[in-house]
Amino acid sequence: MKFTVEKFDADTSARAGLIETDHGSIETPIFMPVGTVGTVKGVHQHELKEDVKAQIILGNTYHLYLRPGIDTIEKAGGLHRFNGWDRPLLTDSGGYQVYSLSGRRKITEEGVTFSSHIDGSKHFFTPEGIMDIQRSIGADFIMAFDECTPYPCEYKYAKASMEMTHRWLKRCCDHFDKTPDRYGYSQTLLPIVQGSTYKELRKISAETIASFDRPANAIGGLSVGEPAPEIYAMTEIVCGILPKDKPRYLMGVGTPWNLLESIALGIDMFDCVLPTRNARHGLLYTADGIINIKNLKWKNEFTPIDENSQSQSSRFYTKGYLRHLFASKELLGPQIASIHNLSFFLWLVGQARERIKAGTFKDWKKDMVERTQRRL
Repeated sequence: MKFTVEKFDADTSARAGLIETDHGSIETPIFMPVGTVGTVKGVHQHELKEDVKAQIILGNTYHLYLRPGIDTIEKAGGLHRFNGWDRPLLTDSGGYQVYSLSGRRKITEEGVTFSSHIDGSKHFFTPEGIMDIQRSIGADFIMAFDECTPYPCEYKYAKASMEMTHRWLKRCCDHFDKTPDRYGYSQTLLPIVQGSTYKELRKISAETIASFDRPANAIGGLSVGEPAPEIYAMTEIVCGILPKDKPRYLMGVGTPWNLLESIALGIDMFDCVLPTRNARHGLLYTADGIINIKNLKWKNEFTPIDENSQSQSSRFYTKGYLRHLFASKELLGPQIASIHNLSFFLWLVGQARERIKAGTFKDWKKDMVERTQRRL
């Protein structure tokens, strides 16, 4: 993997860059659609490429490990061949799923024992095992195994968890470095900064993660219930420490305005289930604000969903028709809405990139943060 910063913004910490991988280049800032079980829910791969303009998507180690299982993915030749996505892939290590399985798991220094949410079967994840699993899945970007702490979280627990995450990272790196890449292309390991919402811990964690000198770094444990100002405060501290010449990935964030504020702080990569999850409930994001397409006001509105969208679907279908699909519980409704939201998120980060390169990012960002939060 190679990362080049093409332009630093003069008024903020934003930057426009290019990540080069064996599966293609990624223009940053970038938003990564979440394909938890090997699919971005309800969206074909060709639609992700042609309509959404996605450059990289995610898979989730925990879910793919349980179903279809690593043997099946290996027999297929890796996730790229299994699901037909020929661009870069990133896999989440399962740390967030461990966090969300609070009643079904036990964390020890050695690793995590958990019960499958599918059939209750028992499993055991270790940092070394997670490296092997992600190698087998075939991700271009592999995440270190960490513990994602809840919010709120007591300082003592956050500190102990962070320190264990650092010890796990050492094990991840040692094992990763002595195992070969799979399927004939290079794979990159990303450490994860933790520390909850404690400035001191975030500083310690960022310094520790930076000392491992990996090609890219991630920030985890945010967007788990804390107020947005806390997300920005922790992100700003960490971005001030992590190297400027390496990509920074803010995990699980977030809304359009979260993305814009975080780009201004120096973040390059994002992922979140929000655009597709909210799309399935009829919530659409646009440059002018948020639409609840289920509202009666859209019943006889026969203008395009978004005539300025880069998505062909959003320019072709009308608001009235999309509302009809939701009212009729037609599967096509959530599919169109998902494509629209993902396309908007990719358009938004693409616009941020262009504004950074043009030197007009700061004022544009301020305006867009206000506009995207309006209810239409």
